[in-house]
Amino acid sequence: MLREQIDTTLKTAMKAGDAKLRVATLRLINAAIKDRDIAARSEDRCDGATEEEILAILTKMVKQREESAAAFENGGRPDLAEKERSEIEVIREFLPRQLSDEEIQSAVADVIKEYDASGLKDMGKCMGALKERYNGSMDFGRAGKLMKEKLTSAA
Repeated sequence: MLREQIDTTLKTAMKAGDAKLRVATLRLINAAIKDRDIAARSEDRCDGATEEEILAILTKMVKQREESAAAFENGGRPDLAEKERSEIEVIREFLPRQLSDEEIQSAVADVIKEYDASGLKDMGKCMGALKERYNGSMDFGRAGKLMKEKLTSAA
C-alpha cells in the first residue's frame, strides 16, 4: 500500500511539473525501496520489502537528513540545510503522524508498567515492545533517553 502511494505520488508530481526537489526526493525513496527489494530477493523472499521495512527506510532517510541539516548549519551552509529540511518534508508525507513528547512519555510509562521493568536490564525488552507498537511514528532516540531516565531512577 505504501509502495503504491509513493509510486502514485511520483507519477502525479512528474505530470504536474512539481519542483525538481520533490520529484528527486520521491525518486530517492523509490531507489531505496528497490534496493531493499533486491536484498529481500537474495534472502529468498519473492514479495520484496515489507511495509515495516519501507517504514524503516523512510525513518532512516529522515534521520540521515536531520543529521545532514545540522551539519550544514554548523558548517555555515544554511542553503544546503534548507534543502535537506525540504526533503524531510517530502519523506514525512508517507510516515504516520509522529507522537508528541507527552504521548512518548505516556507510551514509555505504559510499557514500563506492563513489563514491570525495574532497571536498565529491562530496557531491551521495553524498547523492543515500543518498536513493535510504534514503528515509524515514534522518535526512538527520545524514547530511549526517557526510558533510560525512568529505569535508572526506578532502580
